[in-house]
Amino acid sequence: MAAIVLTLVIVMAGGVYLRAWIYSGLIPVWRASSFFLGLLATWVAVVSPIASLDSHMLTVHMIQHLLLMTIAPPLVWLGEPFMAMRSTWWPFAKGRGRLLGHPVFGWLLAAAALVAWHVPALFRLGMQSPVWHFVEHASFLTAGLFFWWPVIQPWPCIAVWPRWSMLLYLFFATLPCDVLSGLLVFSDRVAYPIYLCTTHKGAFSVLEDQQCAAALMWTCVTVVFLVAGTILSMQILLPKPRLQEIVPA
Repeated sequence: MAAIVLTLVIVMAGGVYLRAWIYSGLIPVWRASSFFLGLLATWVAVVSPIASLDSHMLTVHMIQHLLLMTIAPPLVWLGEPFMAMRSTWWPFAKGRGRLLGHPVFGWLLAAAALVAWHVPALFRLGMQSPVWHFVEHASFLTAGLFFWWPVIQPWPCIAVWPRWSMLLYLFFATLPCDVLSGLLVFSDRVAYPIYLCTTHKGAFSVLEDQQCAAALMWTCVTVVFLVAGTILSMQILLPKPRLQEIVPA
C-alpha cells in the first residue's frame, strides 16, 4: 500500500511539473528531462523492487542513500521546478532564496543526516520500523535537496557566497563520507548486526557486503562531486547567462 501511495505522489509531482513546463515554455527540454530522471531515481530508491532488498543487504541500502542524497536532488534542481511554476511559487519564493541557499545550512544538514542515520542504534531503528524507515528516506532526500541548492542555484536561489567557494563546499562535503566509508571499508567487524539476523542475499558475506557498500559510497560521492566541481570550474572560467537570472514579471 505504501509503495502505491509513494508511486502516486511521484507521478503526481511529475504531472504537475509537466503541465507547468508545457504552459511556461521557459525550460529547455534537457532540463525537463533532468527533472524526470530525478523523480525516477527517487522512485527506484524508495518504491522499486530494489528497495525491498535494503533489509537484506547494506549495499542496497547504500544505493538508496546515494540515489536520494547524491543523484536525485541535483537532477531535480537542474529541472528548474520553481521557474516552471513561477506564477504559483513567486509569492512563497520571494525573499526566501537567500535563506534556503546558504551553504552552511545545506552542508550541516547533509552531514547530520549522513552521520546520524549511520549510527548503529538509529540505523537499527530505521530498519525495524516502517515509519522511521520513511523518515530516514525523507530526511536523506530533504538534506540532499538543501545541500545541492547552492551548488545548482535554481531560481529563485540568491547566491550568498562567491561561486568559486562552491568548489570548497563540495570538497569539505566529501569529508564526512570519507570518514564513514573508511571506517566501514577497513573494519574487520560488522557495524550493523541486524544484517546477521536477516536472510542475507547475494554472493558476499555480511562483512564483505559492508565493505562493498562503503566502497560504493566512497567512489560514487567522489565521482559525482568531481563532475560537479569540474562543471562549476568551467562555468567560472567561461561565464554564461544563467536561467535563474530571468526574473518573472
